[in-house]
Amino acid sequence: MSLILEAILTTATPDGGTHIAPLGFRREDGFVVLSPFHPSRTLDNLRATGIAAISHPSDVRVFAGCLTGRRDWPLVPCDRIACGRLAEALSHSELIVEQIEEDAVRPRFICREVVQVGHLAFPGHNRAQAAVIEACILASRLGMLPADKVKHEMDYLAIAIDKTAGPRELEAWNWLKEKIDAHRAREQAA
Repeated sequence: MSLILEAILTTATPDGGTHIAPLGFRREDGFVVLSPFHPSRTLDNLRATGIAAISHPSDVRVFAGCLTGRRDWPLVPCDRIACGRLAEALSHSELIVEQIEEDAVRPRFICREVVQVGHLAFPGHNRAQAAVIEACILASRLGMLPADKVKHEMDYLAIAIDKTAGPRELEAWNWLKEKIDAHRAREQAA
């Protein structure tokens, strides 16, 4: 299995808008491969418009915000495709879908990268940022994972949050904890 990179994907909507969502992607044989789950707006938009942009932010609140209903992040137009991208991205790539490999769970969109642009210097890695991204993945799979696994993973990730988080990482972490706790409460009430 190839390396999966986490980023923010913006897709053009059929009505000319932009949808924003976190999504892992792969680079394979000179292409970018996107594999969104069925059902999703990202998948529908890729099918309808065939264009997208990958943005690489250093602010992990964007990842957590998208998963907790906070999708109002500043966007700017892309350079070569009719889609928005994150305004405060360290870098971005613009994609055109070349091929779709159908799958009942996660179709693969094979994309040609038409431009890759750097905007800001990379500030360095932070363990709390990595922990927030891992928590985002857990939060996106609450209906798929056992509750005890989510709790165990969140307890472990909290170590990095406690040791290395700044204000942005703490805010993102709290948004995700609220989402996970609300899901747990609904499950226990059912």
